[in-house]
Amino acid sequence: MIEPAYFKTAVTSKERFLKSFLEIWHQSSPEVKEVYSEKILAVYKKFAEQLEQTCTQDLSLVTNCMEHALIACHPRTHYSVGWDAKLLYLPMSYMPTFLVDAIIYWGSARPATAL
Repeated sequence: MIEPAYFKTAVTSKERFLKSFLEIWHQSSPEVKEVYSEKILAVYKKFAEQLEQTCTQDLSLVTNCMEHALIACHPRTHYSVGWDAKLLYLPMSYMPTFLVDAIIYWGSARPATAL
């Protein structure tokens, strides 16, 4: 299993991310738009800009892991590619679910009004 973290590809491009988010926003119901308000658009725009800045451009890290997995005499069962995968996502995979949920909740955008 090869788990790359954030790499600069077409999938992580800011334009594509924002386009997908805006499509979902325009398709959502008026109730959802009322609860989350227009402020969430600014939050996700800022997130997309931060994501683009933190993405690694060196894709050879991933291809090197793929090469090792294919031709090594003793390949690993799990490859974490990138510092963010090693320092953030791998430790989170060993944490209890309630703790990971709390970390993600604290970092997520919240509705403007309570339900």
